[in-house]
Amino acid sequence: MRRMRVTSAFLLTTAAILACALPNLAAPATIPAATLAARTMQALSALATPTIPPAATPIPTQLASPTSAPTTTSDLLPHSLYFLNNDKNGLVQIFRIERDGKTITQITFEPANVDSYDISPKDGSVAYVSNNQLFLVDVNGAGRKMLVDGGAINENNRLSNTVGSPVWSPDGKTIAYAEDGLNFYTLDGGAIAQVLKNDFDTSAGFLQVRAVYSPVRYSPDGGKLLINISYSENGTMGIYFLANQTMMKLNRPDGGMFCCHASWTPDSGGVYAASPTTGMIDSGLLYANASNGTVSVLLPGSAPDGTYNFADAPLVGPDGKLYFFFNNLTQIPTSAHTPLYMVKSESDGVTGRTQLKPDLFQNINEVLWAPDASFAVVAFAPVQDVYEGGEAEVVYPDARPNVVLTSFAENMRWGP
Repeated sequence: MRRMRVTSAFLLTTAAILACALPNLAAPATIPAATLAARTMQALSALATPTIPPAATPIPTQLASPTSAPTTTSDLLPHSLYFLNNDKNGLVQIFRIERDGKTITQITFEPANVDSYDISPKDGSVAYVSNNQLFLVDVNGAGRKMLVDGGAINENNRLSNTVGSPVWSPDGKTIAYAEDGLNFYTLDGGAIAQVLKNDFDTSAGFLQVRAVYSPVRYSPDGGKLLINISYSENGTMGIYFLANQTMMKLNRPDGGMFCCHASWTPDSGGVYAASPTTGMIDSGLLYANASNGTVSVLLPGSAPDGTYNFADAPLVGPDGKLYFFFNNLTQIPTSAHTPLYMVKSESDGVTGRTQLKPDLFQNINEVLWAPDASFAVVAFAPVQDVYEGGEAEVVYPDARPNVVLTSFAENMRWGP
């Protein structure tokens, strides 16, 4: 989950062109400052259509009880944790932290940067993009196989043939990816189908983006795919229905963008989206009904009382509560890093909203909740002007201290 203040078109453009500079695993040393137009939008999970209250209410000062008991096993993590970092040669590769929270394994050894990746929920196979090619390796990085070769990047229109954003289906049989639109690669037989093609306009003598598509995350039931849709000046998200091969845009009633850090509900009935910064993209918390595309603004960036709402990383836990990071401020922060509290509430983001611990978290760049909401892995930027990755720490919703996993991690994902 990244912080940014740019249009969706630029978000997708940079996501397709992916170029980052990360510190080596051996040293948490200097991390070069990243641009705000960085790779974005990752997904988790959430709940059903919420009832919208008339206005946001302050967080109660009384702290909530822990969301779950500490683990009874010797493992710190419920699953292995994958992330991007530099290798010893300064190239971006995929690494894995084992469930003990200590053992780190390098998975890829590409001669060029790894730009994007995803993990099969079935067997831990890794699909990733490097050198404009889509590759597949097994859970240990062996059996490297090229699935798609995008060739040399078209410098006149990089979005016309840039390969990116691989996303595994829940059954592990299909990989959705971006290349001049939305594509599906079927593992059994290697068939490729393009279902949405990027649309560009050059009639005025220059390139203008009408629509650019890329996958974000499958619904838990595997029947829908959340996608990014970018235009020249703005964008939104949409839902692609696998059964009838149709696409539905998600449009806010106020005309704003449906963005940014999105997560499916456990029943696949809807999508939450949250933004912890404001600017060209409004801050706050949104919910979209996956059946009809209706978008509800749960926490408006500009609240009726003149304050501002900021939200990040929504997840619905096993108890049906909505877990996320939140703050309500009287002024917009000057930094793109909004200080946030860890909270939980009912599905509307407001009712019963309770602060889980007193800590105010600064410089959050990315959040990955444990699937049961028992903790979150948070990547903290070392300084305010770094907006990608950071020191990865386990943050508990109780009095337990944070546990540092690695000095730097970006684009974190759970293994199976």
